[in-house]
Amino acid sequence: MPEMKISFLGTGSGTSTNRAHTAMVYDCDDGTRLLIDTSSGNSVAKNGSELGIPVASYDQVLLSHHHPDHLSGLLFVQFVRALERQDAPALEVYLTEETLEWAQMMCTSSHLNVFEVDDTGAKNSDGRQVMNWNTVKSGQEVSLGPTTKASCFDADHISGAVGWRVESNGLAVVFSGDTRFNPNLVEASKGARLLIHEAFCTDEEAKRANHHGHATAGDAARSAAQSDVKELVLTHLDTVFHQDQQPLLDDAKKHYSGPISAAFDLRQITVDG
Repeated sequence: MPEMKISFLGTGSGTSTNRAHTAMVYDCDDGTRLLIDTSSGNSVAKNGSELGIPVASYDQVLLSHHHPDHLSGLLFVQFVRALERQDAPALEVYLTEETLEWAQMMCTSSHLNVFEVDDTGAKNSDGRQVMNWNTVKSGQEVSLGPTTKASCFDADHISGAVGWRVESNGLAVVFSGDTRFNPNLVEASKGARLLIHEAFCTDEEAKRANHHGHATAGDAARSAAQSDVKELVLTHLDTVFHQDQQPLLDDAKKHYSGPISAAFDLRQITVDG
Protein backbone atom coordinates (compact mmCIF):
# COMPACT_ATOMS: atom_id res chain seq x y z
CA MET A 1 0.00 0.00 0.00
CA PRO A 2 1.51 3.37 -1.01
CA GLU A 3 2.31 5.89 1.72
CA MET A 4 3.30 9.55 1.89
CA LYS A 5 4.63 11.35 4.96
CA ILE A 6 3.83 15.05 5.16
CA SER A 7 5.71 17.41 7.47
CA PHE A 8 4.36 20.91 8.07
CA LEU A 9 7.28 23.31 8.46
CA GLY A 10 5.04 26.37 8.39
CA THR A 11 1.28 26.79 8.58
CA GLY A 12 0.75 30.54 8.91
CA SER A 13 -0.50 33.24 6.58
CA GLY A 14 1.34 36.37 5.54
CA THR A 15 -0.11 38.22 8.53
CA SER A 16 0.67 35.48 11.04
CA THR A 17 3.02 36.32 13.90
CA ASN A 18 2.85 33.05 15.86
CA ARG A 19 3.31 30.52 13.07
CA ALA A 20 6.00 30.08 10.45
CA HIS A 21 4.83 30.92 6.95
CA THR A 22 3.69 28.24 4.54
CA ALA A 23 6.04 25.36 3.71
CA MET A 24 5.69 21.59 3.84
CA VAL A 25 7.62 18.46 2.90
CA TYR A 26 6.27 15.39 1.11
CA ASP A 27 8.25 12.18 1.60
CA CYS A 28 7.02 9.64 -0.94
CA ASP A 29 7.59 5.91 -0.60
CA ASP A 30 9.64 5.80 -3.81
CA GLY A 31 12.30 7.91 -2.03
CA THR A 32 11.25 11.23 -3.56
CA ARG A 33 11.33 14.24 -1.21
CA LEU A 34 9.55 17.44 -2.24
CA LEU A 35 9.54 20.86 -0.61
CA ILE A 36 6.23 22.63 -1.26
CA ASP A 37 6.69 26.41 -0.92
CA THR A 38 9.61 27.80 1.04
CA SER A 39 8.12 30.00 3.77
CA SER A 40 10.12 33.16 4.56
CA GLY A 41 13.54 33.69 6.03
CA ASN A 42 15.18 30.58 7.50
CA SER A 43 11.93 28.93 8.70
CA VAL A 44 12.50 25.86 6.50
CA ALA A 45 15.95 25.31 8.01
CA LYS A 46 14.86 26.03 11.58
CA ASN A 47 11.72 23.90 11.65
CA GLY A 48 13.20 21.22 9.44
CA SER A 49 16.04 20.74 11.89
CA GLU A 50 13.48 20.11 14.66
CA LEU A 51 12.13 17.21 12.61
CA GLY A 52 15.44 15.87 11.38
CA ILE A 53 14.91 17.16 7.83
CA PRO A 54 18.08 19.01 6.76
CA VAL A 55 17.95 21.65 4.05
CA ALA A 56 20.66 19.72 2.22
CA SER A 57 18.15 16.91 1.58
CA TYR A 58 16.04 18.98 -0.82
CA ASP A 59 16.57 18.56 -4.54
CA GLN A 60 13.14 19.67 -5.81
CA VAL A 61 10.88 22.58 -4.85
CA LEU A 62 7.32 23.29 -6.00
CA LEU A 63 6.21 26.91 -5.65
CA SER A 64 2.60 28.10 -5.55
CA HIS A 65 3.10 31.86 -6.14
CA HIS A 66 5.41 34.79 -5.56
CA HIS A 67 4.15 36.30 -2.31
CA PRO A 68 7.08 36.46 0.12
CA ASP A 69 5.49 34.24 2.79
CA HIS A 70 5.68 31.42 0.21
CA LEU A 71 8.71 32.39 -1.89
CA SER A 72 11.34 34.36 0.00
CA GLY A 73 12.69 31.36 1.92
CA LEU A 74 13.95 29.97 -1.39
CA LEU A 75 17.08 32.11 -1.11
CA PHE A 76 17.97 30.60 2.24
CA VAL A 77 17.18 27.06 1.08
CA GLN A 78 19.53 27.25 -1.89
CA PHE A 79 22.20 29.04 0.17
CA VAL A 80 22.32 26.49 3.02
CA ARG A 81 21.99 23.56 0.61
CA ALA A 82 24.90 24.79 -1.53
CA LEU A 83 27.09 25.20 1.56
CA GLU A 84 26.34 21.74 2.90
CA ARG A 85 26.42 19.89 -0.45
CA GLN A 86 29.05 21.55 -2.57
CA ASP A 87 29.00 18.68 -5.06
CA ALA A 88 25.20 18.64 -5.33
CA PRO A 89 23.40 19.29 -8.61
CA ALA A 90 21.42 22.50 -8.90
CA LEU A 91 18.19 22.76 -6.93
CA GLU A 92 15.27 22.10 -9.30
CA VAL A 93 12.57 24.77 -8.85
CA TYR A 94 9.13 24.33 -10.44
CA LEU A 95 7.14 27.55 -10.85
CA THR A 96 4.96 29.52 -13.24
CA GLU A 97 6.33 32.21 -15.54
CA GLU A 98 4.87 34.96 -13.34
CA THR A 99 6.48 33.51 -10.21
CA LEU A 100 9.76 33.12 -12.08
CA GLU A 101 9.83 36.84 -12.84
CA TRP A 102 9.57 37.65 -9.14
CA ALA A 103 12.04 34.94 -8.14
CA GLN A 104 14.59 36.43 -10.53
CA MET A 105 14.08 39.93 -9.10
CA MET A 106 14.43 38.57 -5.56
CA CYS A 107 17.69 36.84 -6.42
CA THR A 108 19.07 39.91 -8.17
CA SER A 109 18.22 42.24 -5.31
CA SER A 110 19.58 40.05 -2.52
CA HIS A 111 22.77 38.52 -3.98
CA LEU A 112 22.52 35.77 -1.32
CA ASN A 113 24.84 33.19 -2.91
CA VAL A 114 23.54 34.35 -6.29
CA PHE A 115 25.84 36.20 -8.70
CA GLU A 116 24.16 35.59 -12.04
CA VAL A 117 20.48 35.01 -12.85
CA ASP A 118 18.92 34.25 -16.20
CA ASP A 119 15.94 32.38 -17.65
CA THR A 120 17.53 28.99 -17.00
CA GLY A 121 18.56 29.38 -13.37
CA ALA A 122 21.01 31.01 -10.99
CA LYS A 123 24.77 30.75 -10.46
CA ASN A 124 26.95 31.73 -7.52
CA SER A 125 30.14 33.78 -7.69
CA ASP A 126 32.17 30.65 -8.49
CA GLY A 127 30.06 30.07 -11.58
CA ARG A 128 28.35 27.08 -10.00
CA GLN A 129 24.71 26.53 -10.93
CA VAL A 130 22.74 26.59 -7.67
CA MET A 131 19.19 26.63 -9.07
CA ASN A 132 17.45 25.52 -12.25
CA TRP A 133 14.11 27.08 -13.20
CA ASN A 134 11.44 24.72 -14.53
CA THR A 135 8.47 26.78 -15.73
CA VAL A 136 5.11 25.02 -15.72
CA LYS A 137 1.63 25.70 -17.00
CA SER A 138 -1.71 24.65 -15.61
CA GLY A 139 -2.39 20.99 -16.32
CA GLN A 140 1.19 20.21 -17.29
CA GLU A 141 2.49 17.01 -15.68
CA VAL A 142 6.10 16.77 -14.51
CA SER A 143 7.96 13.64 -13.44
CA LEU A 144 9.72 14.03 -10.09
CA GLY A 145 10.64 10.46 -9.09
CA PRO A 146 10.32 6.80 -10.07
CA THR A 147 6.58 6.80 -9.37
CA THR A 148 6.06 10.45 -8.38
CA LYS A 149 4.59 13.11 -10.63
CA ALA A 150 2.96 16.49 -10.11
CA SER A 151 0.71 18.89 -11.97
CA CYS A 152 -0.43 22.39 -11.09
CA PHE A 153 -3.79 24.08 -11.54
CA ASP A 154 -4.78 27.74 -11.59
CA ALA A 155 -5.61 29.25 -8.21
CA ASP A 156 -7.88 32.26 -7.73
CA HIS A 157 -5.49 34.52 -5.82
CA ILE A 158 -3.05 36.57 -7.91
CA SER A 159 -1.78 36.22 -11.46
CA GLY A 160 0.39 33.14 -11.78
CA ALA A 161 -0.79 31.53 -8.53
CA VAL A 162 -1.31 27.78 -8.64
CA GLY A 163 -2.09 24.82 -6.45
CA TRP A 164 -0.38 21.44 -6.81
CA ARG A 165 -1.53 17.84 -7.13
CA VAL A 166 1.21 15.32 -6.33
CA GLU A 167 0.77 11.62 -7.07
CA SER A 168 3.13 8.87 -5.98
CA ASN A 169 2.45 5.22 -6.71
CA GLY A 170 -1.21 6.10 -7.26
CA LEU A 171 -1.60 8.06 -4.00
CA ALA A 172 -2.64 11.69 -4.60
CA VAL A 173 -2.33 14.72 -2.31
CA VAL A 174 -3.54 18.18 -3.30
CA PHE A 175 -2.39 21.54 -1.92
CA SER A 176 -4.67 24.49 -2.65
CA GLY A 177 -2.05 27.21 -2.57
CA ASP A 178 -3.57 30.58 -1.72
CA THR A 179 -6.98 30.81 -3.35
CA ARG A 180 -10.60 31.79 -3.10
CA PHE A 181 -13.12 28.96 -3.55
CA ASN A 182 -11.83 27.45 -6.76
CA PRO A 183 -13.63 25.12 -9.21
CA ASN A 184 -10.23 24.30 -10.75
CA LEU A 185 -9.15 22.86 -7.41
CA VAL A 186 -12.32 20.79 -7.10
CA GLU A 187 -11.63 19.20 -10.46
CA ALA A 188 -7.93 18.65 -9.70
CA SER A 189 -8.74 17.07 -6.32
CA LYS A 190 -11.00 14.32 -7.59
CA GLY A 191 -9.66 10.93 -6.56
CA ALA A 192 -7.17 12.45 -4.09
CA ARG A 193 -6.52 10.89 -0.71
CA LEU A 194 -5.90 14.22 1.02
CA LEU A 195 -6.67 17.88 0.41
CA ILE A 196 -4.50 20.45 2.20
CA HIS A 197 -6.44 23.68 1.87
CA GLU A 198 -5.89 27.19 3.13
CA ALA A 199 -8.39 28.47 5.70
CA PHE A 200 -7.62 32.10 6.29
CA CYS A 201 -10.63 32.74 8.53
CA THR A 202 -14.17 31.66 9.41
CA ASP A 203 -17.21 31.99 7.17
CA GLU A 204 -18.29 34.97 9.27
CA GLU A 205 -15.45 36.92 7.66
CA ALA A 206 -16.02 35.64 4.13
CA LYS A 207 -16.03 39.12 2.61
CA ARG A 208 -12.62 39.89 4.11
CA ALA A 209 -11.22 36.58 2.90
CA ASN A 210 -12.54 37.12 -0.62
CA HIS A 211 -11.20 40.69 -0.72
CA HIS A 212 -7.70 39.38 0.01
CA GLY A 213 -7.95 36.44 -2.39
CA HIS A 214 -8.32 33.80 0.30
CA ALA A 215 -10.70 31.05 1.33
CA THR A 216 -12.64 30.40 4.51
CA ALA A 217 -12.76 27.10 6.36
CA GLY A 218 -16.21 26.59 4.88
CA ASP A 219 -14.81 27.11 1.37
CA ALA A 220 -12.15 24.49 2.05
CA ALA A 221 -14.77 22.03 3.25
CA ARG A 222 -17.04 22.63 0.27
CA SER A 223 -14.07 21.90 -1.99
CA ALA A 224 -13.37 18.68 -0.09
CA ALA A 225 -17.01 17.59 -0.31
CA GLN A 226 -17.42 18.39 -4.00
CA SER A 227 -14.19 16.62 -4.97
CA ASP A 228 -14.94 13.67 -2.65
CA VAL A 229 -11.47 13.55 -1.11
CA LYS A 230 -10.90 11.21 1.82
CA GLU A 231 -9.50 13.77 4.28
CA LEU A 232 -9.12 17.54 4.75
CA VAL A 233 -6.34 19.42 6.53
CA LEU A 234 -6.64 23.19 7.04
CA THR A 235 -3.52 25.34 6.82
CA HIS A 236 -2.39 28.96 6.22
CA LEU A 237 -4.11 30.00 9.47
CA ASP A 238 -4.14 33.58 10.67
CA THR A 239 -2.78 34.64 14.08
CA VAL A 240 -6.19 34.80 15.75
CA PHE A 241 -6.51 31.02 15.35
CA HIS A 242 -3.08 30.17 16.71
CA GLN A 243 -4.36 28.98 20.08
CA ASP A 244 -7.84 27.87 19.07
CA GLN A 245 -8.63 26.38 15.68
CA GLN A 246 -12.06 25.10 16.75
CA PRO A 247 -14.05 27.91 15.03
CA LEU A 248 -12.47 26.90 11.73
CA LEU A 249 -13.15 23.22 12.32
CA ASP A 250 -16.76 23.94 13.30
CA ASP A 251 -17.35 25.84 10.05
CA ALA A 252 -15.73 23.11 7.99
CA LYS A 253 -17.83 20.36 9.57
CA LYS A 254 -20.98 22.03 8.27
CA HIS A 255 -19.96 21.22 4.70
CA TYR A 256 -17.80 18.09 4.82
CA SER A 257 -18.38 14.85 6.73
CA GLY A 258 -14.92 13.31 6.36
CA PRO A 259 -11.96 13.65 8.74
CA ILE A 260 -10.95 17.29 9.27
CA SER A 261 -7.99 18.67 11.19
CA ALA A 262 -5.94 21.85 11.40
CA ALA A 263 -2.23 21.79 10.66
CA PHE A 264 0.29 23.24 13.06
CA ASP A 265 4.01 23.89 12.75
CA LEU A 266 6.06 20.66 13.09
CA ARG A 267 3.03 18.40 12.67
CA GLN A 268 3.70 15.21 10.73
CA ILE A 269 1.09 12.91 9.24
CA THR A 270 1.28 9.77 7.14
CA VAL A 271 -1.40 9.02 4.58
CA ASP A 272 -1.77 5.77 2.72
CA GLY A 273 -3.74 4.41 -0.19
